[in-house]
Amino acid sequence: MARRGPCGRSFGPLKTMKFRFIWIGKTKEKNWKALQDEYLGRLSHFVKCEVVEIRDSAPHATKEIEGKRFLELLNQKSFVCVLDVIGKPVSSRELAKELEKWQTRGLKEITFIIGGADGISPDIRKNADFVLSLSFMTFTHEMARVVMLEQLYRAYTIVNGFPYQR
Repeated sequence: MARRGPCGRSFGPLKTMKFRFIWIGKTKEKNWKALQDEYLGRLSHFVKCEVVEIRDSAPHATKEIEGKRFLELLNQKSFVCVLDVIGKPVSSRELAKELEKWQTRGLKEITFIIGGADGISPDIRKNADFVLSLSFMTFTHEMARVVMLEQLYRAYTIVNGFPYQR
């Protein structure tokens, strides 16, 4: 059954797509954790969400070793979006357009990968369907998670004509 947003726009059946977030380590700082949970809750009105936290890497671990741990967790049918500083920079509205394209393509699962402190291994980047840059600036992992979740929520509000994005 199609649902309608406050502006009367139809935005299809609820939760037809799943977002899977894979990242290194737990969100330890309570304020970032609260924001992360807030935006996961908001996103859950539009899409199923799953968070997979990979244990923190050993100090001697390379991004290639870390990359293998990510690759082991990927569903081969999932569309993979990697967050990387050398990815494609997009505005909130452009991200909303990408989200609409992914929905139109009928994608069932999108996996978002946020790598470790040393970045993403070339193997992960090579296997990605979309490489996204949140910013040219560097963020902590906890901050990047919250920014990504908030921007995905914002994209849904743009697509559905909700007033949040203003």
